[in-house]
Amino acid sequence: MLIPVQVSLHQNMDSGLFVLCFIVATSMSMGSAVEVSPHHSGCAMYTNTSCEQCLKNVSCFWCFVDNSCKDYPTSRILPTHSCQLSKVRWGMCWVNFEALIIAMATLAGLILLSVTLCCYCCCRRNCCSNANEDERWEQERRARLERQESRKAERRVRSDQIRRKYGLLNGDATYSQLI
Repeated sequence: MLIPVQVSLHQNMDSGLFVLCFIVATSMSMGSAVEVSPHHSGCAMYTNTSCEQCLKNVSCFWCFVDNSCKDYPTSRILPTHSCQLSKVRWGMCWVNFEALIIAMATLAGLILLSVTLCCYCCCRRNCCSNANEDERWEQERRARLERQESRKAERRVRSDQIRRKYGLLNGDATYSQLI
């Protein structure tokens, strides 16, 4: 069951972006992460303090179910076994962990969708532009042929005028080789 998340308008977007980047960086390095035992991290000693005090240590998360500070299970991505996701705070106290996961999944989906859409548009433009370009080349070729034919007709007219002027237009004038 999803619990609606209430987000106030005065929240700082830079801090949300920082948390998002930090979670992405942490999840990318998850393969080489080593789980820290509670004795070494000291998260349990922040249990009777506040959420802000607990989250100063990045290896801890705050659970609002029992108001306790617990070690973040670095071997797993989600701390589901120790607290409900809607009650977990990690990074900042006002960031609901469940909402953060939904927001990250939505953002990843939007990025994937936009990249796919850009690739589709680029491929579509190249396919259509080739057809349009071929059509343009064909039009230019026809225009060149028409200009060539008109120049050829103009040359023929000029040659005929010169032949008429010198009396060479009739067909009985033959050229013979002088011996």
